[in-house]
Amino acid sequence: MDAFYASVEQRDDPSLRGKPVAVGGGGKRGVVASASYEARKYKVRSAMPGFKAAQLCPHIHFVKPNFEKYKAVSNQIRNIFFQYTDLVEPLSLDEAYLDVTHTKIGPPSGTLIANEIRAKIKKETALTASAGISYCKFLAKIASDINKPNGYKIILPEEAEKFLEALPVEKFHGIGKVTAKKMNAMNIFTGLDLKQYSKIQMAKLFGKPGRFYYDIIRGDDNRPVNPNSERKSIGAERTFGENLVTIEQMMEQVERIAEILLKAINKTQNPGRTLTLKIRDGEFQTFTRSKTHPYYLTTKEAIVSTSKKLLLDNQAILNEVRLLGISVSNLQKETNTSDQLQFEFEEE
Repeated sequence: MDAFYASVEQRDDPSLRGKPVAVGGGGKRGVVASASYEARKYKVRSAMPGFKAAQLCPHIHFVKPNFEKYKAVSNQIRNIFFQYTDLVEPLSLDEAYLDVTHTKIGPPSGTLIANEIRAKIKKETALTASAGISYCKFLAKIASDINKPNGYKIILPEEAEKFLEALPVEKFHGIGKVTAKKMNAMNIFTGLDLKQYSKIQMAKLFGKPGRFYYDIIRGDDNRPVNPNSERKSIGAERTFGENLVTIEQMMEQVERIAEILLKAINKTQNPGRTLTLKIRDGEFQTFTRSKTHPYYLTTKEAIVSTSKKLLLDNQAILNEVRLLGISVSNLQKETNTSDQLQFEFEEE
């Protein structure tokens, strides 16, 4: 979907149409959850602090998020997907992979089906969607971003090699800013540069993801569309109205976040063995620290004690803290085929 949350708000409030809109982010400590394309012209992006969005675009309109409404619209869209195939793997409320190799209805063409789906979404929700069409998930994902908003891109098998060799490494889905910066420092700027390294070299340089990078630069992605994908982690996080400056304040917030996390674990009946503490400081630097147990974390006491120990062991980075989060992974119900990462979170 195109700027999903912001587009829903513009659809439902005519006074916002054609104007720069940010969902979330309006308060002193807020963060932008979604920015309309009018706002993006001013370089406003999701995950940006609200005050920075206001600096870039002084006339931006901040709207409080309504996730129940977004979920309802998302369900409408997924119902359209299921008219064509049962092989639907949601990535979030506004994005999904579809395998249309064998479809229930529609022409035997991924491109024609994608455009039929986009037309139905527009008719039923008054919202626009963009699509990427290719023979594997990695290429379809990249293609879906190329002609946004309200467009589509096809990458044929015979086009994949040339396309991937010319692609900047920061555009590769799965290569984040830190890894891209490391690659640039090694004079790796494009897929062709990356292709010069062997799989063993890639693994040594970038760990386990290096083997994935080696495959995808060659257009080799055999991951199936998995409609039964399980969560890989469950988490909760909180952004604070004022930065936390003492370890006592941080300990107190860990207790509160642990309660929220435990409710999510109990709701899904899916505890995990690895706990990760997320810390974002006043300069918007984010750190994570993890500990894996031989047992599943099923009580508040276990979650709190591990989180507090991670806090105490890392006091050197605890200057001023604007966000704390706790998540669990190595989940009891985790499947080997899942590549999906989801978080449940709570913010102030």
